[in-house]
Amino acid sequence: MHTLQIWWQHQSIPEVIGVITGLLCVYLAAKNVIWNWPLAIISVAIYIFIFYNSHLFADMGLQVYFLITNIYGWYFWSKKPSSDEKTPVMRIKKNELLLSVLAIIIFTFFLGSVLKYTTASYPFIDSFCTACSLVAQIFLARKVLENWLIWIFVDIIYVGVYLFKGLHLTAIMYAIYVGIALLGYIDWKRDWKKQVI
Repeated sequence: MHTLQIWWQHQSIPEVIGVITGLLCVYLAAKNVIWNWPLAIISVAIYIFIFYNSHLFADMGLQVYFLITNIYGWYFWSKKPSSDEKTPVMRIKKNELLLSVLAIIIFTFFLGSVLKYTTASYPFIDSFCTACSLVAQIFLARKVLENWLIWIFVDIIYVGVYLFKGLHLTAIMYAIYVGIALLGYIDWKRDWKKQVI
């Protein structure tokens, strides 16, 4: 118990707030609730500074991108057809899948090659996770079902990265993200099946 108390005292307030808002926003996204977007904006704004201080520069840049796509997602989800209770769920198209894989490969190689000459931690792993997250976030904003499968994959990798960097609360948050993403996939697939009936 004493060890847990010492560990808790070493956690930063910004990381605690980032984790709480991050978990809430992903849970609400999985439940198809539009209010995930303002919470996401708060969380990513905090994590811009956390990742900068941890020398996870690709992740820091990713948070800036998330800030922009969260604003876009909030706008896109608010433009649902008036006849629908929620914005409809879409499925990934074959050309989108191929372009996404190609973009991830190119982005990982390019950014990793640049970051290896900086003080960045794990330049290629960080770049790969960032590339996957870029793609997943676009699909989330556009309500493409398969975004959740990408998140499950990349969040598992992120758990290890954040544990090695000593960001224990963030690692726990990403472990929880894996479970929420699985629930999101199941819920959205159910919604999609209702749409096609």
